[in-house]
Amino acid sequence: MTKKRRTIALLMDYVGGDYQSDLRFGVERAAEAHDVNLLIAFGETLALPGTTASAQNSIYHLIGSETVDGVIVAAATLCHHVGVEGMQEFFRAYPPLPVFSIGMAIQGIPCVIVDNAFGIELAVGHMVDVHGRQRVAYIGGPANNEEAKARADAYWRALAQRSLPLDERLFAFGAFSIDSGRLGVREILGRGVEFDALVAANDKMALGAMEELAERGLRVPDDILISGFDDAAIARFSRPSLTTVRQPIKRLGSLAADVMIRMLDGEHVDGTTLLGVELTCRESCGCGTQASASLAPPGPPTRGGALYLAGQRESLERALRRSVMIPTSMLDGWPGKLLSALEEELSGEAPPGRFLRTLEAILDAARREGAIVEHFQGAISLLRERLRRPPEDGKDRELQEALERIWHAARVVVGSASVRTEGEKRLSVELASLYLSWSARSFSTCLSLPVLKRVMTSTLPALELSRAAVSLYDDADAERATMKPLFVMESGREVEAPPLSFPARLLAPPGFMDSPERQTLIALPVAFGDAEKFGVAVLDSGANELVYDALRLQLGSAVKAAELHREMIRQVELRERLEQEKVRQESVVAARIQTTLAPEQLSVEGLDLCAVMRPAADVGGDYYDVLPTPGGGWLGIGDVAGHGLAAGLVMLMIQSMVSALTRRDPGASPGKVLSAINAAVYENVRSRLQRDEHATLLLLRYERGGRVTFAGAHDDIIVCRARTRRCVCIPSTGVWIGALPVIDAMTRDAEFVLEDGDLLVLYSDGVTEARNAHHEQFGLERLCSTIESAQSASVYDIRDRILREVDGWCASPDDDITLVVARYRAPRRP
Repeated sequence: MTKKRRTIALLMDYVGGDYQSDLRFGVERAAEAHDVNLLIAFGETLALPGTTASAQNSIYHLIGSETVDGVIVAAATLCHHVGVEGMQEFFRAYPPLPVFSIGMAIQGIPCVIVDNAFGIELAVGHMVDVHGRQRVAYIGGPANNEEAKARADAYWRALAQRSLPLDERLFAFGAFSIDSGRLGVREILGRGVEFDALVAANDKMALGAMEELAERGLRVPDDILISGFDDAAIARFSRPSLTTVRQPIKRLGSLAADVMIRMLDGEHVDGTTLLGVELTCRESCGCGTQASASLAPPGPPTRGGALYLAGQRESLERALRRSVMIPTSMLDGWPGKLLSALEEELSGEAPPGRFLRTLEAILDAARREGAIVEHFQGAISLLRERLRRPPEDGKDRELQEALERIWHAARVVVGSASVRTEGEKRLSVELASLYLSWSARSFSTCLSLPVLKRVMTSTLPALELSRAAVSLYDDADAERATMKPLFVMESGREVEAPPLSFPARLLAPPGFMDSPERQTLIALPVAFGDAEKFGVAVLDSGANELVYDALRLQLGSAVKAAELHREMIRQVELRERLEQEKVRQESVVAARIQTTLAPEQLSVEGLDLCAVMRPAADVGGDYYDVLPTPGGGWLGIGDVAGHGLAAGLVMLMIQSMVSALTRRDPGASPGKVLSAINAAVYENVRSRLQRDEHATLLLLRYERGGRVTFAGAHDDIIVCRARTRRCVCIPSTGVWIGALPVIDAMTRDAEFVLEDGDLLVLYSDGVTEARNAHHEQFGLERLCSTIESAQSASVYDIRDRILREVDGWCASPDDDITLVVARYRAPRRP
């Protein structure tokens, strides 16, 4: 049975960033050398004491023995707010797993740190001792950061050792960022204190300070000298280039991994390992590029080809080794190989070009190991300086000329390799930025988890990711939280995610992190802001480092958007259900109003009467009434625009007023009755109810002798003449009730006369506008045809015949249906 490969974890605040990137590189290359898996988990700087832990940091608490065998903590990146005590508490979560600290000394925890104090003393001493500056300002790091504290203490100590005044006005705190460097200089200048040099606790703050000084018209180095700390890549390319204290960040990472492997092997490790630093002088202090002052002095001069290096080979190897920082031990013997190649070429044992070919091979290997290729220019300068001697004869002159040709060609080789390396990095960053801009647009439109899965399927491979597992919590706050897979990708293709939940401390579905091949995986929280944690994403390490920090934000925002959209839909559905229930209840009330107000008995002298009102599912505001009077009666029919309770209330107003006005004056003019009703309805609906409902209303005053006087606006009046057995449609020409405040001028009475046996049919538009499956209306013509075909039947049969025809035409009418059918019987003559 194959022994399971061991896994170590690296915890840090970000994957990107000069310090974090180099640290990760060192750990990763050492993990490769030891054939162990690496799991990089990142969130953010630990939260301030007494505050709620950020959801972005939830990933740290999931790291344990279920997934890793040992934990390396980049403590210097996490401690800015919590200090030593907070970090001690943080480390207590991981034993019995072996733990190791980078950048911060924690009691009882093995660690590796750089000589922060010596670095700052070098920088301050250079400003004072070499350049004669007397007013050296300082921008420190966060107050709770132990490295920042050590550097700040060294600043004060360096001034005291040189008997310079300790002026607190020259000191400002920063946050290891460019912006805080700008603010630090602004703060010092705002105190009105003068200074002629400035040292910053890291390169980013030094660069921010340079920008702020330039905006204020102060030149670096002409007016003020500046030094940083770290020797980040950006320090070499700033203008002016930045003098800085070079710390071996990659070496910190590789050493941490080496020690962790020893701990996993059972070796007892304790105490603190201290790595040295050195000052790299560039333009910002006025020195320009210089070789390190710590190089060994040249050996005694010698003569002859093969013997040219004799006597100083050992010192040259030491000097070369110190001139270029190689982060791992993979290239420990490179100075010897380079010198041997030079010696063989000079002695004639190897063909010309041997030195350059060896140099190219070393440069290529150094690039892979994370060395700064440009530093090899210093190695060439060192060789040229140490091997140059005044010619004593023609042979020496010939040898010196050959060496000059070699040095010139070597500089070209190093320059080309450096440009190529930086070009590759820049291209990688540009491509990553381009793809991230595309992914940001894609993720921003994810309004559901299925859409998010489709976006990840197309986006992650474009970002050079081939493996991914994104899982979401079932309950993030449960004591033993579990997650369910949302998306799993293998070899650049989505695969079906197992449907079962799994313990959150596994980080990914069972089996995902098991591989026969050595692997580096990156785990990041899927969270939004500081409070909402949704899950965990585990990705392979093949993408540009920019991708991981960006994906953390994009995935969290996308899941949040999907959650908000889901909640919005739920709220809309809830409101719709509530609204539907409200409408249903209003419809019940409206239907009750309609059916209750309909006359129970239809009795008008001289008329055979029947009627029906059938409310639709969405109750409208149909109205009809039959009001008998001495010697005749009133008929009314109408339809309130809209549906539901409001329509029912308007209908109730109309019925009440029609009944009251016609009872008070049975012989009144229909037009005047309508005008009075309109004024009251307009006032009640518009001013009191603050609504805009209106209604059609047709009033007919019937006299026993057959005369019918009418006014209003509604559908046509149908009169089917007994004499011709054909229908006549009499239009109504009034205006709507409630639409205008006054309608007197537009409301006129009209009349017609019924003859013995004539049929009078009043109807609502629910009859004529009923539509079949082809959206064709039942229509007035079809209604008249139905009446004519049943003209001799009773009024009840005619009513029912019309209803059957309408129901057959439209199975589910969406409007109320109202019918009033009357047959006139003329008085018998004596």
